[in-house]
Amino acid sequence: MSQMIRVTLPDGSARDVVRGTTPAQIAADIGPGLAKAALAARIDGELRDIMRPLEDDTNLALVTSRDEADALELVRHDFAHILAEAVQNLFPGTQITFGPSTGDGFYYDFAPTAEHGPFRDEELPLIEEEMRRLIAADLPLTREVWERDKLIAKWQADGETFKAEWAAELPANEELTVYRSGDGWMDMCRGPHLASTGKLDPAAFKLTRVSGAYWRGDQKNAQLSRIYGTGWLNKKQLAEHLVRLEEAAKRDHRKLGQEMDLFHLQAEAHGSVFWHPKGYMIWRELEAYMRRAIDGAGYREVKTPQVMDARQWEQSGHWGKYRENMFVIPDEVPNVEDDGPIISDDAEWMALKPMNCPAHVLIFRQGMKSYRDLPLRLYENGCCHRNEPHGALHGLMRVRQFTQDDAHIFCREDQIVSEVQAFCALADRIYKEFGFTYSIKLALRPEKRFGTEEMWDMAETELRAAVVAAGLNTPEYGWEELPGEGAFYAPKLEWHLTDAIGRTWQVGTIQSDRVLPDRLDASYIAEDGERHRPVMLHRAIFGSYERFIGILIEHFAGKLPVWLAPVQAVVATIVSDADDYARDVTAQLAAAGVRVETDLRNENINYKVREHSLAKVPHLLVVGKREADEGTVAIRTLGQEGQRIMPLTEAIALLNGEATPPDLRH
Repeated sequence: MSQMIRVTLPDGSARDVVRGTTPAQIAADIGPGLAKAALAARIDGELRDIMRPLEDDTNLALVTSRDEADALELVRHDFAHILAEAVQNLFPGTQITFGPSTGDGFYYDFAPTAEHGPFRDEELPLIEEEMRRLIAADLPLTREVWERDKLIAKWQADGETFKAEWAAELPANEELTVYRSGDGWMDMCRGPHLASTGKLDPAAFKLTRVSGAYWRGDQKNAQLSRIYGTGWLNKKQLAEHLVRLEEAAKRDHRKLGQEMDLFHLQAEAHGSVFWHPKGYMIWRELEAYMRRAIDGAGYREVKTPQVMDARQWEQSGHWGKYRENMFVIPDEVPNVEDDGPIISDDAEWMALKPMNCPAHVLIFRQGMKSYRDLPLRLYENGCCHRNEPHGALHGLMRVRQFTQDDAHIFCREDQIVSEVQAFCALADRIYKEFGFTYSIKLALRPEKRFGTEEMWDMAETELRAAVVAAGLNTPEYGWEELPGEGAFYAPKLEWHLTDAIGRTWQVGTIQSDRVLPDRLDASYIAEDGERHRPVMLHRAIFGSYERFIGILIEHFAGKLPVWLAPVQAVVATIVSDADDYARDVTAQLAAAGVRVETDLRNENINYKVREHSLAKVPHLLVVGKREADEGTVAIRTLGQEGQRIMPLTEAIALLNGEATPPDLRH
């Protein structure tokens, strides 16, 4: 075997180097500036340690902080390892489990000793101090390959039962690697990592909170302590992020939902929302808005069952691919006696639907369909249930019961591009009417999938063509392709909204599916007189009403557009002499279609202003004896200084205009 290998750089130049040369050595040969800046390397596209020797001819790209996505992934992974080492240094006997990077930082799950018990937020400053000590020590982070049996024995000898269990269950053909910090502490990890702890900025991270977690996310397993942190490339990035966190905390939909009396959640219905009258008014407005949109776009609304036989889910493929996320129900009368099992062992199984698509296929199959009937667009405000882990639930953003603005378009092959293009235009109009900008991504075939390669080739090509036809495949729309992130039955276009503080939320989607119509035997009679399979386009714009309402609350910081606000105006009196006039103002506003309440309480007007501002009422109409005599109102608008005095007729016209949904304004 030759001792020399060829390394090709991004500019096309090539170097012949000795086998075993590291990317760090190549960076040093190019120049001292690059040697200092280089953090890792991409070897034939794969991100690797900069100190890992090269063994074969390769394409090499050196990664620096300018490659921000890669650099952040690296430093956050390193911060997680340093967190784990710091905790074990400070609290001997603590076991380590997993510690991944996240979208804005990292976390690590620990099994504390029984004597110590769960970690507490008050201990975070001490852990941070130890982490900074480890960073200052500039400890080398080195990769080692271990034999499976020896690694399991090492973990067991060290009392690391969780690591030993995980190592034993990894695939037999998988190379087991660990990373050492200096000469001692180690963790099992695929990597990559930076060359040493000193490559991190000690002022660029902060531990944020402690929460409970379960081993492998299963509440039947051991309870762990999860320590969260945020990590960045430098102090400036951290400071900017902490400002965003502070703003996000002010906008938290759970906090605002309570202050505005919109909804609540409680343990008696994990992951399901109790909507209060004001919160459900927002829902109703969104539902009415979406119905007008889909009616205008040629959809037909349907309603399908909540529970279907397991055999249906087997046929669709969900039973095999998705069952761990489904709520299953025995199809029998439960035992009512005090003793004995509630359910027998021979019960047939049914399931609450986690999605609406198989039921829509069953509607399509009722009666013969002709090519002239296509496209057939079936829409449903479909209530679904998914068995999310308790620890993953988060307000309205991640729930177990949710309602999708769901639709399926059954169409011919020649209609796919035009239908997807029409959907792009509809989604664009709706998102812009809510004031959002967005980016669009194409999620490509995952490793585990149904269907032939030809099916996937066609579906991905059609979605690309539709985006091109819609003019959305541009940097302005953040066009990007995401390998491996499609559903098991179809690739999909995804819409990622950007909110008022720069966060992104994946909401809308459209998927081009040839698998489900085939598995569920959907067909139509084509022009040639033969049966053909329709293509099924799965699509949603809000995604789910629950999550979209949560996003809206946080985007607008509770100050919803007037047409969405549950209470659009409050008429408040200064003195009781104006009570009759206030009632008359309220009646006229209500007759004009404004959602209005009257506040006649014997309270100071400043108290009333503060209370209704906290409830995020868009307009407060203050009336006293002068306003009653002159037929005027003093309008205080949320978020604006001072007040405007205007005739009642003018105020009614103003509020009526703002209370009109954007699609109904002329």
